[in-house]
Amino acid sequence: MAKRSRTRARPRMYLHTGHWSSNRRITVLVIGLTMLVALAGLAAWWTGRNDTADRPSTPAPGLSSPGPSSPNPATGGTGGVAKPPQIADPLVYAKAAAQVLWTYDTRTTTHAQQLEGLHAWVTRETQYADWTGVQAQIPDPVLWSRMHDNGQHATALISEAHFPSSFKQALADDPAALTQAYIYVVTVAGKQQITWNGGGAGAEDRTATLAVQCRPKTDCSLVAIAPSVLP
Repeated sequence: MAKRSRTRARPRMYLHTGHWSSNRRITVLVIGLTMLVALAGLAAWWTGRNDTADRPSTPAPGLSSPGPSSPNPATGGTGGVAKPPQIADPLVYAKAAAQVLWTYDTRTTTHAQQLEGLHAWVTRETQYADWTGVQAQIPDPVLWSRMHDNGQHATALISEAHFPSSFKQALADDPAALTQAYIYVVTVAGKQQITWNGGGAGAEDRTATLAVQCRPKTDCSLVAIAPSVLP
């Protein structure tokens, strides 16, 4: 039973949340998003100075409604990582991106393949992309190897995605803020099912706030993952 207990603890290491507790890491993300939006309204939102939860009376430019469900990411990616889908809706794309972030199979996918597959989801506009923060969600090669030895793999079921109220309020205050980089902030919720050798299994609720870029007439891409979840 002791061996099973130690094995069960491993899945919780997957997201490496300890990286986000660093003041330096948070500072880098704050500076990065400030550069993304280049306007005080959204900068204030990201750093937590804008705590209002009011909803805009009319939709902000470019904000779209979620579909009845999010499509599964397209197959044919690197290793076991699905390739990015062709989606122009930030809510639907954020669901797909969260599903990929919370899905892995160390039995069939190497650490390098997982990183390469995930990198395909990140925006090619390097002045906006926080690839360092995104790849921090993946365990280091040593831990990945141990997970492989244990046959650990996970799937994710996404239940909901929405624009945080503070993001909507910032856009309501200054609708033109969106039109420079077309960065949308989306909070996604779901459940991750983890399985490993010997019949071990567990499930955890997952919630994350993602920044996704969806320029007009262009497929969306992943920009960053927030250091904390925004309601």
